[in-house]
Amino acid sequence: MANKKIAAVTMVRNDDFYLRKWVEYYGAQLGKENLYIYFDGTDQVIAPFCEGTYAELVPKIGSQVVEAEKGRLSFLSGKAADLLAGGYDLVIGVDADEFIVVDPKLGLGLVEYLSSLKIRGSVSGLGVDFGQKLGEEPDITEDKPFLQQRHYGQLGTRYTKPSILAKPLRWGSGFHRIKGHNFHIAKDLYLFHFGYFDMKRLEDRFKDKDRLAQGWGKHMEKRSRTIRLVTDKKARDFDKWTKIARRCQTLVRPPYALNKPAMFEAKIIVRIPDRFQNIV
Repeated sequence: MANKKIAAVTMVRNDDFYLRKWVEYYGAQLGKENLYIYFDGTDQVIAPFCEGTYAELVPKIGSQVVEAEKGRLSFLSGKAADLLAGGYDLVIGVDADEFIVVDPKLGLGLVEYLSSLKIRGSVSGLGVDFGQKLGEEPDITEDKPFLQQRHYGQLGTRYTKPSILAKPLRWGSGFHRIKGHNFHIAKDLYLFHFGYFDMKRLEDRFKDKDRLAQGWGKHMEKRSRTIRLVTDKKARDFDKWTKIARRCQTLVRPPYALNKPAMFEAKIIVRIPDRFQNIV
């Protein structure tokens, strides 16, 4: 079977720490020429590590969180549609702190794995939201892979996202749903979220005047809960509980949003197996 042509799109603002890792990971998986990066605001600077990608400064979208998110995802949905019309078979849409990962036990790269799937509209990876186990895991550094420094995450529904499109569709805010469509969680595919996996970085983001002006303070405070959960709760077996979570999220829906997954508000913390440690 021939490999599919796959692009990845994202939008960033003041986020070189994550974007550098995003370019490194998806560039290795898809080829840097298939990465499309949009900088939210013409006051941004395109970093040298983006060389070889398609990187563009665009006028800033919105001034408040809700307004900006709707505008951002409308913009990226349009770009994904253009890419699909222009010859791509699949488009991955994720934030710069999100990584679509194939379980290394399969021995397959991301392109090879996704090319093996029959995707009618979209496909999702099972969401794993990484935290920091305080007292055990030190501050994150840039000189080692993330997964050599962070070993615990929450199996929640927030990051089980329909990130991969096979046809033009409209993402809802934060890529959390496809408007008017259901979702399918692929086996052995994960979305690893690292946005709130380091207490020091989280505290530094509270001080970012640009984000505070957009109303992100409450949001970031809420997301620090993952660190507390990872620190306080006993970690469970990854392979066992990811199977349970995938089955539950496939079958259960919240009554207010039938195209989103649900998991009975369970707060399941797992320890990530060592086989993942060199991937991101």
